[in-house]
Amino acid sequence: MSSYLDMDLLRFTTAGSVDDGKSTLIGRLLYDTKSIFQDQLEAIEDASTRKGKEYVDLSLLTDGLRDERAQGITIDVAYRYFATPKRKFIIADTPGHIQYTRNMVTGASTANLAIVLIDARKGVIEQTYRHSIIASLLNIKHIVVAVNKMDLVSFDKEIYDKIKADYLKFSLQLNIKDIHFIPMSALLGDNVVEPSSNMDWYKGKSLLGTLESVDVSHDLNENDFRFPVQYVIRPHSTEFHDYRGYAGKIEGGSIQVGDSVQAMNSGMSSKVKSINFGRENLQKATAGMCVSITLENEIDISRGDMLVKLDKLPQSSQEIEMMLCWLNEKKIMPNSKYILRHTGKEVKCVIKNIDYKLNISTLEQESNASIGVNDIGKVKIKTASPLFFDAYTTNRVTGSVILVDEFTNETVGAGMIV
Repeated sequence: MSSYLDMDLLRFTTAGSVDDGKSTLIGRLLYDTKSIFQDQLEAIEDASTRKGKEYVDLSLLTDGLRDERAQGITIDVAYRYFATPKRKFIIADTPGHIQYTRNMVTGASTANLAIVLIDARKGVIEQTYRHSIIASLLNIKHIVVAVNKMDLVSFDKEIYDKIKADYLKFSLQLNIKDIHFIPMSALLGDNVVEPSSNMDWYKGKSLLGTLESVDVSHDLNENDFRFPVQYVIRPHSTEFHDYRGYAGKIEGGSIQVGDSVQAMNSGMSSKVKSINFGRENLQKATAGMCVSITLENEIDISRGDMLVKLDKLPQSSQEIEMMLCWLNEKKIMPNSKYILRHTGKEVKCVIKNIDYKLNISTLEQESNASIGVNDIGKVKIKTASPLFFDAYTTNRVTGSVILVDEFTNETVGAGMIV
């Protein structure tokens, strides 16, 4: 029997326009999978009664902020966790308003899958385009199009088929190959966890069945070994007197004892002496595992450096082009200086120029346009020292950066290296 720690983990995000039912859908998932404590259920039952509702408002499970509950909308990213015997899940419930696009980017940046909700009464709208384009830019490889509120259109198959056809036509512009369509009613629970008796014309899996079975095992880069060093372990104890280990998470590829590796910054090479997972010695470790690695030779390695295999070196440059999602109220100004964070490394940088702003609704490139809060555009940045990186489409971790204000330490932008 697989242990709890051996279960697959799926990170997914929800996206859609305001009132499409994102929070209700997540509440329904948690409720129908019995992932709600009794006191939580009693609290939302009481809150629903006080709001004058004739049903238990499951959206209150995720709409935790006071402002959200007052308005019945989501304005922040709410993270929730649940598990079934087949898989464990981390959910990011993201806002639907245009002005909270940056929150959607935050919630979707680590997701394997995105659920794009569509109100069956409204069909494919501008926010559907916007959120799907962002999911594509963030290299999310799996999309579930949840056609919600089918109960309000009498579970009409023709309405569902038209929405499916409209979305498929639009999706030809996107870099997303794995798309699933599910007609549902989050309020009533149709096709959320259990199949719907109201839509016997739909022969596919429920939402939970899809989430449990979608294959994300090949989403990580399995070819290029990338090990950003987060911490150097020096116990200085009698038992581990000479131990010098480099701790971090393998963000791509795999490594075995005896493999030759190179340290990026210094360029010096060595061989892997041991791989440790806690006190357990491993012969091999793969992408996604957090381990400590020791080398046969003592070479200068510190936090922010990266171990790679000699045959799969990352790119190296001080000038980097990226798609940048701007998170700050002040617009981007050329020659502005920031701190760039990349894996565990920090380096000063300056924005050299703005190539264009991306029209997030049409994918058009708008030249000579300024980039403000929630905008996404292509920019060129120059760093004070070389950065070792991959394209974002190759590796989402080594291909992403964060820009930070050098005076306030506030995050102002999130970039995807092209």
